[in-house]
Amino acid sequence: MRSRKSRAAWLLEKEWRELLASRAWWAFLLLIGPLVGVSFIDAVRTYAEASGLNGTAAGVGEAFSPLIGVWAPTFSACELGAAFLLPFVAIRLVGGDKQSGALKLEAQHPFSAFTRTSAKALVLLAGWIIASAAPFIAIVLWKVYGGTLHPPEIASVVLGHLLNAGLVVALAAAAACVTEHPSTAAIVTLGVTVGTWILNFAAAVHGGLWERAAGYTPTAMVADFQHGLVRADVLLMASAFIAALLALAAIWMRIGVPVRRRAYESLALAVVTVIGASLCAVPAASWDLSENRANSFPRADEEALREIRRPLRIEARLAPEDPRRFDLEHRALSKLRRVLPGVQISYVSATSIGLFEQSNPHYGEITYELDGRTTVSRSTTVEGVLEAIYDLAGIAPPAPSDADIFRGHPLAAPPNGAALIFYGVWPAAVLGASLAWRKQ
Repeated sequence: MRSRKSRAAWLLEKEWRELLASRAWWAFLLLIGPLVGVSFIDAVRTYAEASGLNGTAAGVGEAFSPLIGVWAPTFSACELGAAFLLPFVAIRLVGGDKQSGALKLEAQHPFSAFTRTSAKALVLLAGWIIASAAPFIAIVLWKVYGGTLHPPEIASVVLGHLLNAGLVVALAAAAACVTEHPSTAAIVTLGVTVGTWILNFAAAVHGGLWERAAGYTPTAMVADFQHGLVRADVLLMASAFIAALLALAAIWMRIGVPVRRRAYESLALAVVTVIGASLCAVPAASWDLSENRANSFPRADEEALREIRRPLRIEARLAPEDPRRFDLEHRALSKLRRVLPGVQISYVSATSIGLFEQSNPHYGEITYELDGRTTVSRSTTVEGVLEAIYDLAGIAPPAPSDADIFRGHPLAAPPNGAALIFYGVWPAAVLGASLAWRKQ
């Protein structure tokens, strides 16, 4: 009689061999290297030219951060791979058993459906980690070129893409178990992915609840992590959806259970997920792991703002597609929310573009209210927002400090050898490993 540990090891080994036997995974592994290579080479070349390579203005690179200039575009290749390649690998691993009939034989083993689903998800994430060797090679090359690294930034980017891959794996697993054919599962998975992009588009046009909901889409989540911002609500929300989708896959993996019962269980799971997601959106804690503190005010300003104990309300009369609203939100108000989680911010506009509201004398005004007093400003800069808040709160602005000035890390080095590694060595290594496995 096998022990529980040996049975679990047998299940993981079985799923691992299934992954290695999948042509979809080897194709994914083959393509991710050149995809990362294109992004990395272009990013390093642009960064080098801005730093003074080949006669451009020397010193411009001092305004650059490797997180934004190199790692965000390099790891974006992983986002594309997760959206368009990883679902087919997951569907092949999860749905293949149903198509071949192996699921009926596997059901004879004393494993719960959630255990089997979790084993497949763990193996798929292991496959993703192996594929992530491509951007880590880019990190090594960057160090060889003489570039600097800030480990917390890299950890933030890696965590964001790991959560994104987990969501894709869980979604593809659920689609493969609910639908009858892998092609249908692929359409469902890509349909949900496109749906999140439509949600982001609607948020940009309409704002309001659309904008708040779009903040939890994979695209927005990855964007935050790629800028070094780790939010507790996003972490909890992503984890909750991964668990819910894997639970949904487990419900529909039980092919011997009546469809009606599985449908009722799925409905109950949806209710629990909605409640759980609502609770996950409550925590306001966040961590800025970027070296240049791009997501935060200077430390002196944060300390001064925390002295405000009364409710602060801000109303901005700007349309969702007005560029000034984008500057106000991403450069000032998003940072203010991190310091004052209780701040109430609302946007008011009659149209989505604001083009024909310019004749309104109050359009573009930003009203600040604190303890019954109000002040109005039109400035959308960080300095303008802070000045209005300090004036309203009766707080003396802190003296500027050189401690928070980010000097940057210019690097005028071309991406030598990267093309050979990503376009030659990587594909050759993957093909060689694939052939070696098939000869066993």
